Amino acid sequence: MQYISKILVVAALALVASTANAQPPARKGDNNKKSNKAETTVVVELTERARSQYPATQTPQEVDWKREIYRSIDLANEKNASLYYPVEQIGDNCNLFTFLFNNILKGNITAYKYNLDGVEQFTEENIISIVDILDNYRIYYEEKEGEFFVGKSDIPSAEVLSYYIKESHYYDQRTGTYGTQVTAICPVLHRSGEFGADVTKYPMFWLRYDDISQLLAQQPMMTSSLNNVMSTTLDDYFRKGCYEGEIYKTVNMRNLAIAQYCKDSTSIKQEQDRIEQQLKDFRTNLWSTKSVAEMRQDSINAANDTINNSSDKPQKKEKAKRSASKSAKKEKSVKREKASSAGNSNRVSVRRERR
Repeated sequence: MQYISKILVVAALALVASTANAQPPARKGDNNKKSNKAETTVVVELTERARSQYPATQTPQEVDWKREIYRSIDLANEKNASLYYPVEQIGDNCNLFTFLFNNILKGNITAYKYNLDGVEQFTEENIISIVDILDNYRIYYEEKEGEFFVGKSDIPSAEVLSYYIKESHYYDQRTGTYGTQVTAICPVLHRSGEFGADVTKYPMFWLRYDDISQLLAQQPMMTSSLNNVMSTTLDDYFRKGCYEGEIYKTVNMRNLAIAQYCKDSTSIKQEQDRIEQQLKDFRTNLWSTKSVAEMRQDSINAANDTINNSSDKPQKKEKAKRSASKSAKKEKSVKREKASSAGNSNRVSVRRERR
């Protein structure tokens, strides 16, 4: 009996030991699950439905042609006015800058420095903090427990009178599509100096459009004074190219703005029109059924026609003069014949009367 009890005690001890040894791996597995869960919470993965609603705005990496340009959007332009009004937030209705500024305060959007060369650099070294934004542009705020609060009237949305945006025009031969996408946006503060001096523009910060597109898609906006229904969103506004702006720079090897290599306002306007025409011509010729050789020959023929027309102008004028002189001579001869015939008829009639 004592032997059986000893065996039972030994078996119980072995069972306890095996259970104790099995616990650490289980706990370790739980810890791994927790750590994996913590890691995955950093990256927000969208569902297939969300991806279809909010597709990526970045330009495809492997494209056959790409042209990147910078535009200045003037909010005084009627076509861009929907980005400016209402100047001060009314309920949930606010303008673009107020919407962006509030999300930066909440930490939903990362802002990047506007460097002197005007080129956006979306790197960790160029991230600008909300404190720097508030202090650099003298925006009144209150800080409570590490959070920043700015009143509606203190948000300088009325002074943000323009935006800089960067567009990417590209052609993807794999899909046979031509697209235009906004890749970056920068609010520009307009402030006058003391005693009403000249207005100075202050580009505030760059925002990567891909970071803010999903937020913009949730903000409705009104695009017409005749229809007050908020029928579109801020994201739709930029995707559809509803804005209007002048080109002030293109991506080039020398990193020069148009104003840096054009002498005056006339040459600047000509250069802007030339770039716009280049984009239009590429988009138009993209769907042409003619080959490259045929299009080249067409351009040569057009140039030759222009030269020939210019050289033929003196000859045409000379021919016109000759034909005019010939017609004048004919008219004179006709008049002489008529006059002579009329004189002969009178003579005959007189002679008959004498008889």
